[in-house]
Amino acid sequence: MLAGAAPASADDDRGRGRIEDLGVPLKDVLLIGGLVAPGRGGKTVIWSASSGSPAHLNAVDPATGTTVGRFALPGSAGSYELAAAPGGGIYVGTYGDGRLYHWTEQGGVKDLGRPIASENFIWSVAMGEGGTVYGGTSPGGRLFSYNPATGMRDLGKPSPSHAYVRSVDYADGKLYAGTEGPAAVFEIDTATGMSKQLPVPGGLNPAGKWAYDVNVVGGFLYVRYGGASPSELHVWDIAAGAWVDKLDTAHGLDVSPAGENGEVYLIKSDELVRYDPRSRTVTPTGLPITGRVANTRGIGWAELGLPDYPGKSVVGLLWRGLMFRYNPQTGAKSIVPTDIPGDPIDVTTLSEGPDRRVYAGGFLNGGFAAIDPRTGEREEFHSFSQTEGMVAHDGKLYIGAYPEARVYSYDPKLPWNSPEYSPSLGAAPNPARLFDLNADKQIRPRAMVSAGRYLAVGTMPDLGHLGGSLAVWDPEKGVLQHSQRHVVKDQSIVALAYRNGILYGGTSIYSGQTATPPTQPEGKIFAWSVREKKLLWEAVPAPGKPAVSGLTFGMSGRLWGIAGGEVFAFDTRHRKVVKRVTLSDSKSSSGKLIYSPRHAILYGAHAGTSLFALSPLTGRHTVLKEGPVHQMAVHRSGDVYFAEGTKLYRYSR
Repeated sequence: MLAGAAPASADDDRGRGRIEDLGVPLKDVLLIGGLVAPGRGGKTVIWSASSGSPAHLNAVDPATGTTVGRFALPGSAGSYELAAAPGGGIYVGTYGDGRLYHWTEQGGVKDLGRPIASENFIWSVAMGEGGTVYGGTSPGGRLFSYNPATGMRDLGKPSPSHAYVRSVDYADGKLYAGTEGPAAVFEIDTATGMSKQLPVPGGLNPAGKWAYDVNVVGGFLYVRYGGASPSELHVWDIAAGAWVDKLDTAHGLDVSPAGENGEVYLIKSDELVRYDPRSRTVTPTGLPITGRVANTRGIGWAELGLPDYPGKSVVGLLWRGLMFRYNPQTGAKSIVPTDIPGDPIDVTTLSEGPDRRVYAGGFLNGGFAAIDPRTGEREEFHSFSQTEGMVAHDGKLYIGAYPEARVYSYDPKLPWNSPEYSPSLGAAPNPARLFDLNADKQIRPRAMVSAGRYLAVGTMPDLGHLGGSLAVWDPEKGVLQHSQRHVVKDQSIVALAYRNGILYGGTSIYSGQTATPPTQPEGKIFAWSVREKKLLWEAVPAPGKPAVSGLTFGMSGRLWGIAGGEVFAFDTRHRKVVKRVTLSDSKSSSGKLIYSPRHAILYGAHAGTSLFALSPLTGRHTVLKEGPVHQMAVHRSGDVYFAEGTKLYRYSR
């Protein structure tokens, strides 16, 4: 079993099997929001929030990489941005429950609560004057302020048509706020509340782009238009009221505070560079920062007291806990590890691999683990992307990754080497990236199935879009044989099953970002011919349910599905439901259903509330374990692996 696992429990209350706690398979460091500011005793540290349950606020000594402070943020899952209070102290805006926290050396962490009751995600915070901190939120796209003397204030929506205030910064009585696509930047006078939208930079199409990062430094506003990947950084001269420059392939998330001559440092094209906004010149530093995510997780200036680093050096953190530093006087540069501890990661997908091991992928922090089905021990762990789906096909494990709906193939017989996440020198990429559906505005490849000689993938679209894609990959030729969006109008594809040349899909009325309002009333199932590359039919098997989230073939070729609290058997020849089993009245879009040939039983995850077994002959069902079960896989041995948040369990008969 995994480290920290509990011993096998007694048989469940029906006496039909046992459930084993296999522990936490995924644990890694994920840093997002950060900054360089004073810590205990006024000593400069790099602050960063690590995602977890709960998230933690970490303080790292930039000279040694040692964690000199670590503070839990109960009720939060992580943070995209921090702000340093005048006179000491750190504000942390969080996601999970949208709470604001304040750390001080004297009082530790204080939970200031939810600034706005309707908002569960604080994207960005910035310090203003008089000890006031400002923040931007979703899903309502609102601004707020907090002052220790006067408390919280809801400052309203800068834009009636936007659901996200993604980034904020403050300077000279003005608050600058950036939104999701179509990207917009607003300047708000904090004294009068008057707001105006800045013009879009010339030549920029804001559709599909976010004003992802907004920084004000030395009279210039830096706005990165795009997303998590490198994109255009535009420079606005506040005094002149004009866009004056553009830098391509800037990584974000921040530019540094200004140096002695007004210069700032940022990561551009996988390298730390110096940018002078007055001469509009970019100077390389020779410090490479590579990998899929090369964004700063806090960047600023610190005196290190090291021989090659006289005076102040540029320091910062990277997303997996590495620290970088650069000295402008000597050119000294280094990337060094820190000892920020990893946090347990919620399991987002489970699958049996071609080598019979069980594989787990995780949320946000990602991670990739292989579990021995004989012992329950974790045999491998690697840093990797957030995983949406996995399936074994023809000797390989195929992995669907978020964002951009990326698809990879992993060969368990070869060494692991992910150039994007956990590189190993001298080895070929494994998992190898095959394709993505970013151009089709897709974000989550959630449904995957082995379809004869092909791999089939169903996806969910990004924010502001509806309509998933059905992609068919030919592993023998190494080509995308077919890709089609809107197989079912305005619906995502969240489940797939295959039989005799036909793909059967389950759909959801929701997109990959729930802020996009659906246009359809209920989920459907559809049949699609692989050879003819066309839709054969579609049907509504569970009226009023928003998603058909699981499909599987049972005995005698019967198609079974789950939609909310209902399990149904569907006759594909006559296109009608022939049996229904009601588990509850839930209309949840969550649920899994898998047939076990070993035991001739259907196993399922019901609406994030329980694991159940159901007889396809009688319809009788048994709750095997109550709890927040969303992910599951059935091994060829008949054992069922399922997850509750970060914990992995095994049910065996």
